[in-house]
Amino acid sequence: MTAGDDLDRVLTAARDWRAAGHGVALATVIDTWGSAPRRVGSHLAVRDDGLFEGSVSGGCVEGDVITEAIDLIASGGFKRLDYGVADATAWEVGLACGGKISVLLQAVADARFAPDLIERLIEARAAGTAVTLVTDLASGTTVEIERGDESAAETFAYAYAPPLRLAVIGAVHIAQTLVPIARLLGYAPLVVDPRGLFAKDARFDGITLDDGWPDEALARWRPNAASAVVALSHDPKLDDVALAAALRSEAFYIAALGSRKNHASRLERLAAQGFGEATLARVRGPAGLDIGAANPAEIALSIAAQMTAAWRGRLPLAAPVPGI
Repeated sequence: MTAGDDLDRVLTAARDWRAAGHGVALATVIDTWGSAPRRVGSHLAVRDDGLFEGSVSGGCVEGDVITEAIDLIASGGFKRLDYGVADATAWEVGLACGGKISVLLQAVADARFAPDLIERLIEARAAGTAVTLVTDLASGTTVEIERGDESAAETFAYAYAPPLRLAVIGAVHIAQTLVPIARLLGYAPLVVDPRGLFAKDARFDGITLDDGWPDEALARWRPNAASAVVALSHDPKLDDVALAAALRSEAFYIAALGSRKNHASRLERLAAQGFGEATLARVRGPAGLDIGAANPAEIALSIAAQMTAAWRGRLPLAAPVPGI
């Protein structure tokens, strides 16, 4: 699950509903096949009066899941729901798109899914740390994997990554398009630019801005394994220090704008700082997938696409760095 999904809203809703005295059930996609509309790990939180947050099927089977969840809240425990195109129920509730999903329903009320787990996930995401939960599908009990029994015959384990974040170095024209695209994809963006005329609130309304030098800004921001850093300033004094800071972190995507010639020079400068070939290969340059982008908006789209491919593990390793 990523911030691109609605995990934060689901967790917050579940916590707040319980705090207000409501019963809550949590539905989780634990298996998919074919053209299932939602990924494994997707959640739907349901309140005892039918109010819900999140999705397990993009709308196909939500109505049935919500009805089952309301009954489960009243009785407690857990239940597995399986939907597929061969099932009459699936056709009735709308899953006729050629896929199959299995959904685990759990009442957020007792030891099977302790309410404290909701708060644990919220706190971990706020702190930028990952949490893995494991569920014994025979008993419906969910715990953190460090305390879980991995020897159980049937388990479902899921790693909850920290929220996706993006640091854009350079408050340039491309950034003005990349930032809203990234927000739609679920990233929390930061724009870094010490040049006062660039990083203005009027140009990036509602976006966190940092007018410090990139190395100092990234030290405050602390990139982690769910962070992307994209250098767009075209100024080595800004881009190089940002890339160096990013390469010392676990950032999953690091990229810089510029021609291939400029990128080669950039790598030489970074190599002079002591970075080896394997480390330098983490820098994508020129930034973005080759889609024939011809204007700032298309360049921003190509960067967002490459960033998404990197997060989803679909981006091949960068080409070897020649002569370094």
